[in-house]
Amino acid sequence: MKNALLIIDVQNDYFETGPAELVAPREASINARLILERFRNENRPVIHIQHISTRPNSTYFFPGTTGAGIHENVYPTPTEKIVVKHFPNSFRETELLGYLKSMEITDLVICGMMTHMCVDATTRAAKDHGFNCIVIADACATKDLEINGRKVKAVDVQAAFLSALTHFYATVETAEQYLRN
Repeated sequence: MKNALLIIDVQNDYFETGPAELVAPREASINARLILERFRNENRPVIHIQHISTRPNSTYFFPGTTGAGIHENVYPTPTEKIVVKHFPNSFRETELLGYLKSMEITDLVICGMMTHMCVDATTRAAKDHGFNCIVIADACATKDLEINGRKVKAVDVQAAFLSALTHFYATVETAEQYLRN
């Protein structure tokens, strides 16, 4: 077993005053940093996923902007891999799968933003590609959603998506639980 940390889209536009602010992004990024520090201290592979928007009607993650930058709480070191993506699934049309295979990675620890979109899509794809996955629940953030005029609070979105992943796709733990091992 060889594992790597996958930090998905912890980018400035998701934080306070950003155009796509999530619920409690700072808290999630602090927990992600705790996991990141463990991986760095143990010299294990870290991959940062950075979403750059290419859609014509996009309202955030514009190329070359501060908002598209990776947040300071998890900012990569020069030796950490950055994979740029343009879709929710971090494997789609990126070098991620090839890179993980070249590093002989079998297990992924996943955290990031948005739980209901990119974290979910990437975790499911990772499992489909044969990786064992652990998602760090409190190192992920999401937002309130709406369906048919009904508002769904972020806390419920988070619980629904993470509980769905536990059925088959991942083990879901808190940062504290993961760091105890």
